[in-house]
Amino acid sequence: MVSDTSERILDAAERLMVSRGYNAFSYADISAEVGIGKATIHHHFPTKADLAAAVLARYRKNNRRSVEQLFAAVSDPVARLEAYIGFWEECIAKQDMPFCIGALLASEIPSLPDIVVAQVRGHFADLSGWLGATIEDGVASGRLKAAQGSRTAAEALMATVHGAMLAARVAGSDPAVFSSIARPALDQLQETGKA
Repeated sequence: MVSDTSERILDAAERLMVSRGYNAFSYADISAEVGIGKATIHHHFPTKADLAAAVLARYRKNNRRSVEQLFAAVSDPVARLEAYIGFWEECIAKQDMPFCIGALLASEIPSLPDIVVAQVRGHFADLSGWLGATIEDGVASGRLKAAQGSRTAAEALMATVHGAMLAARVAGSDPAVFSSIARPALDQLQETGKA
């Protein structure tokens, strides 16, 4: 069982990583935000790499749970993809989590510890698998068409959505910028499905 202190440390670390990246935050930053000593943070997470890996493991677990709920609640593959894009539109608009932590840390892979890199790669494998399965469902039902295959279509959509997050961040976290890039990618999958 994870303690309340551990959860608060993870929450603070996640916010700091999303806003600054892995290399631009320290235990002192977490200590100031959470109101506990650095020794307490080290007790729960001996190294920064341990902390970042735990943040990503929790992020992946939460994503898997959300995907399972979405698959159970929404049978239409197009509606699932709409929900994925809509989730990020809302996060960017609310500014509560305006960027995917996995995408952010992917840009830092050359300087990340191996245990963090493994979690980043795992996140992308999870997301690619989910998008690929959803697109495959759409192809099977005639709602979508993936000329280059479901896996390639999933990778392209994932890259477009993450690129749209980056463009929105450059534009001052403007959700309209995100939507203007991400929505046409989904429309294109649907339009080719209607052909």
